[in-house]
Amino acid sequence: MRTPPDEPLEDFEEADDAAAEGTRLDIIATAEDEGLRLDRVLVRHLPDMSRTRLQALLAEGRLLRDGRAVTSGSARVPAGARFVLTLPPPEPAEPMAQAIPLAIVYEDDDLIVIDKPAGMVVHPAPGNPDGTLVNALLYHCGDTLSGIGGVRRPGIVHRLDKETSGLLVVAKNDRTHRALAEQFADHGRTGPLERLYVAFAWGVPEALRGTVDAPLARHPISRERIAVRPGGRFAITHWERTAIYGDADGRPVASRIECQLETGRTHQIRVHLGHIGHPLLGDALYGQGFRTKAARLTAPARAALDSLSGQALHAARLGFAHPATGKVMRFESPLRPDLARLEAALAAAG
Repeated sequence: MRTPPDEPLEDFEEADDAAAEGTRLDIIATAEDEGLRLDRVLVRHLPDMSRTRLQALLAEGRLLRDGRAVTSGSARVPAGARFVLTLPPPEPAEPMAQAIPLAIVYEDDDLIVIDKPAGMVVHPAPGNPDGTLVNALLYHCGDTLSGIGGVRRPGIVHRLDKETSGLLVVAKNDRTHRALAEQFADHGRTGPLERLYVAFAWGVPEALRGTVDAPLARHPISRERIAVRPGGRFAITHWERTAIYGDADGRPVASRIECQLETGRTHQIRVHLGHIGHPLLGDALYGQGFRTKAARLTAPARAALDSLSGQALHAARLGFAHPATGKVMRFESPLRPDLARLEAALAAAG
């Protein structure tokens, strides 16, 4: 992106009276700020706010010097310059707050870790306007949400499919949201980020472990599906086979597979395991061709599969560095009851 030319700091516009309302932050440029662009100075003095958010506040005329608005982030700053930034109160979130029970694993002033049930959508969308995790968090967190991008809402860093259960971390403020997003974008290469999923899949991989490195994009015909496609977004799943299950005759029919995500694309595990010939049990979208295998299961295993709520996938372990303290946080979640029943029935068959 081309950097706009420097503009003189005195390129003012008259301040909007509305900027006089809200929280006021006083900023005094130091000797270390001498000659730096204004947007960089603001980021140095206000590390809890994103550059995008600060640029929006500048455009709204909310940064004043000598009572006049400064709207150019490229202006150079002299040492000793004094500014007043007026923050508007966080806007109400568009989704409504709803009193929906949550399984809270951990919570503090910066973030909350949820054990999401299967069947719950993370974020409102067409077809699911309410009853989502976001609606529940808006009710539970209330005023402890300081605002993400100026809007009082939870900061969704990663998502789980509707029918996937398990652990999910959500930020309560901009600083935490930005720091967690950086950890997830790094894919755990330089930090403690860990995302482990337990999957129950058709068939038995020949190898004990492996890696699927295959790009993902929207299916060219079926828009609700994701497919492995050249030119798609890179996606990497590391997997390990941890158990083999037999059918009614004792022949191998299914596997327990633990997956470590290096990336977090939509439907990634479901598509990647299907790509290597082992789609998830209970996955109506990607496992249609394996329905006949269900007839080979024992009666208890078939019953457990029939009662399964969605695909057999659970986010069982989540690890990350806490943005405020740097402490490595690790959480584990047991299999949801219907998956535990399925595992027990499969294991009983041998």
